[in-house]
Amino acid sequence: MKKVLTIAGSDCSGGAGIQADIKTISAHGMYAMSVITALTAQNTLGVTGIMDVSPEFAGQQLDAVFTDIKPDAVKIGMVSNQELIHVIVEKLKEYEAQNVVVDPVMVSTSGSKLLSDEAKMALVEELLPLGTVITPNIPEAEVLCGFKIDSKEKMIEAAQIIGRMLSQKHDKNVGGVLIKGGHFSDDADDLLYIEETPYWYHGERIENPNTHGTGCTLSSAIACGLAGGLPLPDAINSAKEYITGALKDNLDLGHGSGPLNHMYRIKR
Repeated sequence: MKKVLTIAGSDCSGGAGIQADIKTISAHGMYAMSVITALTAQNTLGVTGIMDVSPEFAGQQLDAVFTDIKPDAVKIGMVSNQELIHVIVEKLKEYEAQNVVVDPVMVSTSGSKLLSDEAKMALVEELLPLGTVITPNIPEAEVLCGFKIDSKEKMIEAAQIIGRMLSQKHDKNVGGVLIKGGHFSDDADDLLYIEETPYWYHGERIENPNTHGTGCTLSSAIACGLAGGLPLPDAINSAKEYITGALKDNLDLGHGSGPLNHMYRIKR
């Protein structure tokens, strides 16, 4: 059985973070493991509290996983401070982690900045260059490239700049940059930029207001594809198909933007 590790924050309401990742990995028939970086008090209406895990304890969790059941892929989500990022990077290098998917959680749905300037620098300088692929949405890509992205041409330009920027900070060419286009109103097309080549994934826009945890779910599904031996473009295509099906299932829970049905493929 393939094993996938998620490094992220916990969502007590079950729709995003560690909980969404474990459901996604399980739905792909793989063994899920987790390193929790933060506890959050949140639901479909928003986040009301965050308690970070100490960097030392995050390191202990990583040691426990990698020295016993080594993962075939790693997904990284919410890491809220500089010290946590340092520890994660150190351990990923020490254990030579493979198939690393980094979802750079930098901007909230409402547009609020979620990382301090120091944490953002550590993310860009240290963690993102280790990714087999990074998966920013449009607002996150704008933070990374430094300009407004309002067209597909701008998406390509941003991906080029981000890819080159990360390559300069690492001793080898970094993996792919997947910019998620869901913030555009007319389509749900995503762009993968890898080895100076753009790949477009044309997706239908599904009218479903319940999108809590979609970014976590997509990045975890990509990690599953990589763990299963798929090339990166195929892993992304498989993940897109999975999340499209989850959105089409139209689960409706909570009073706000509700979660997906990660187990929609299992007959009720």
